[in-house]
Amino acid sequence: MQKRLLIIATAISLAFAIPAQAMTMIAEMGVAEQVEETTPTIKLDKNAVTVQGGNGMVLEVVSLTGKAVASYKIEGPAQRVELNLPKGCYILKVGKTVRKITLR
Repeated sequence: MQKRLLIIATAISLAFAIPAQAMTMIAEMGVAEQVEETTPTIKLDKNAVTVQGGNGMVLEVVSLTGKAVASYKIEGPAQRVELNLPKGCYILKVGKTVRKITLR
């Protein structure tokens, strides 16, 4: 009789332990899914660039030959930067966002 009660008690404890562990794993995955990175956007308007969502990042301007031409610290959620550069094609990078532009 004691052996039967011991088996039943073990089965009940395992039945409650496994779902609790699974729920913990699901809760941890849910928290990870809620964390979203905001990717900055780069918009060109003639010789100016507006960067949105790049607060604290650096706007890097590179020529097509790979030479770093300029860099600007983005100090707000949306910042307009005047590009005083000669006509040509450039690559702009803020965080993981990269965009090719042509200044005319």
